[in-house]
Amino acid sequence: MGIEYGFVYTSEVLGNVSGGLRRGAIYDGKLDTTFQADLGKLAGWEGLTFYANVFQLHGTGRLKAEYTGAINTNSNIEALQTTRLSELWLEQKFAGGAASLRFGQLAADQEFFFSDYGNFFVNSDWPTIAAENLPSGGPAYPLSTPGVRLKIQPSKDVAWLLAVFNGDPAGPGPGDPQRRNRYGLNFRVQDPPLIVSEVQISRNQEKTSPALASALKFGIWGHVGHFDDQRFDANGVSLASPSSTGSPFRHRGNYGIYGIVDQQLYRPAGGDASSGLVVFTRISASPSDRNLVDFYVESGTIVSGLVPGRPDDKLGASVIYSHISDVTRALAADEARLSGTESLWHSYEATLEVSYQAQLREGWVVQPLFQYVWHPAAVPGTPNATVVGIRSVITY
Repeated sequence: MGIEYGFVYTSEVLGNVSGGLRRGAIYDGKLDTTFQADLGKLAGWEGLTFYANVFQLHGTGRLKAEYTGAINTNSNIEALQTTRLSELWLEQKFAGGAASLRFGQLAADQEFFFSDYGNFFVNSDWPTIAAENLPSGGPAYPLSTPGVRLKIQPSKDVAWLLAVFNGDPAGPGPGDPQRRNRYGLNFRVQDPPLIVSEVQISRNQEKTSPALASALKFGIWGHVGHFDDQRFDANGVSLASPSSTGSPFRHRGNYGIYGIVDQQLYRPAGGDASSGLVVFTRISASPSDRNLVDFYVESGTIVSGLVPGRPDDKLGASVIYSHISDVTRALAADEARLSGTESLWHSYEATLEVSYQAQLREGWVVQPLFQYVWHPAAVPGTPNATVVGIRSVITY
């Protein structure tokens, strides 16, 4: 018929049982509805596709914001309770399907800067280094923004993507960016742009392939707006000094580089690209002088079929490490020196997750999990946090 639609309902109960800002538990729910129309079949516009998806987000609170105080993600569905338009775009394929142009409201994390294997984890999300350093966290869940994306795929194993997004999905202003763009309807186009480019190389992804699957991704992003220096004012004086103007030096532009490796280490007979034993690493760096986080690494491993008779169950463990920039900590050292107090920053925040995903039936999985957060928000005096919980995902 040319029309496809789907529903994914993700729900979870997560509790911070020790440390962090305070103890307590929350319930989160996310209904993701998608609609896609092949306009070639429906209207004769060959190669043209229309896509839209809407989130209905509900729950009793936000674990990271209200309980752990972390900067790394605890739950990749955590968001302000609302009904929100996410993506809304048209995509035209050309050159025999080897290239495509997508334009409309886009979310960068749907195609850029993600690990296919890392998506298994409840805390794997748009990386902290981008969420903390880009205006309003960048165009990533739960926010999206107008943009255009070109994809060139000369073979099934190689692709190059280039996208230009409006550089602030919520727009400037105080408070929570999700409140400034509560329903996903801001459609901003006047902000300095964010440009992202990524090369993707994959091998042995087919179900019929007996060889080990792998994927490599290399990317760079650049934002052409202005960004505050983390230590000095326009005169080169520390912002902690009484003689400072109090107005940070403004850098023109910001950028980051990143790489992602997904590698299968063992593939059982008849298994697909995610079966057996797999490992992944996602790593990124940005300038220290204008960013809170200057280095990020996330790595983990997942094994399938440990329990006899349950080949689709998976057990995984991952670690996320976010390094607080040297310049940010240098300002804290300046403040400590002048005030005679201790420095206000640890050098990093790190998060461990261990989780088990059980398929109860086709289209329904549950995932009990454990997380431990070292140095939440890298703030001294905030105890390490311990999170336990369970997630359910129903796909229709």
